Amino acid sequence: MLKTKISKKNNNLLSLLSASLLSVSLLSSGLVNASQPTQLEQAITGEHRSDKNKARDDFRHPADTLAFFGFKSTMTVVEITPGGGWYTEILAPAVKGSGKLYGAHYPDTGEDNYYSNSRKRLEKMLAGNAIFSEVELTDFVPKKASALAPKGSADLVLTFRNLHNWGEEGIAQVFKDAFTALKDGGVLGVVEHRMPASQDWKMNKRSGYVPTKMVVQLAKKAGFVLAASSEVNANAKDNANHPKGVWTLPPVMRLGEKDKAKYLAIGESDRMTLKFVKPAHK
Repeated sequence: MLKTKISKKNNNLLSLLSASLLSVSLLSSGLVNASQPTQLEQAITGEHRSDKNKARDDFRHPADTLAFFGFKSTMTVVEITPGGGWYTEILAPAVKGSGKLYGAHYPDTGEDNYYSNSRKRLEKMLAGNAIFSEVELTDFVPKKASALAPKGSADLVLTFRNLHNWGEEGIAQVFKDAFTALKDGGVLGVVEHRMPASQDWKMNKRSGYVPTKMVVQLAKKAGFVLAASSEVNANAKDNANHPKGVWTLPPVMRLGEKDKAKYLAIGESDRMTLKFVKPAHK
């Protein structure tokens, strides 16, 4: 009888040990996840994103960039001029059902111009997939005061590679608008093509690159505090000196087949990544 009890006890221990070893094996092999993917991770890997857009993750680093800005799925987020919606494809599902996304974009004035046509294309994209059903568009007009979102409602305002389109006056106004839209303690996240300190902004305004020093100065003038900078979107291969400015590089490749291998080897532009904070009122 004693022998039988000991045998059963040993068998139970062996079963528990085998189950534990199997769990460890599955975890290490990747067949079982230790934790479920976050809403942001699911958005980045989602089937709604094309392979072409996903391929640019290697240059745009959406997960690391948004993490640096302190993104959470429960936030109210503003994306300024979503354009073709590359980041919107990530942000919309990443906050759906738990946060809010405003797309502050050029209004459709009914004219046949870049601004109106861009708005029409964005609206068509948003209407084409239920994953964008909670996105709310607001009107943004360069160099004019714009309500990017209800005053004091946003946790995070983002602008990706847009500043070069607006010039000094436009950047200054956008930063003022962002300050108004943000809550106290809210974050303004900026990613922009970075002009080397050795280049003259006045001589190279049409290059698509912008000096970091000027961006920081204009943000501080609007009331922001520079909280941190990151090199997550840096590219040491890019010297910011190209025949057709930043558009010489991928993904635009404005020179076409000329020196194509050279510019593909450089990759996308060197970019500043800056995190500004709206100070809390004392």
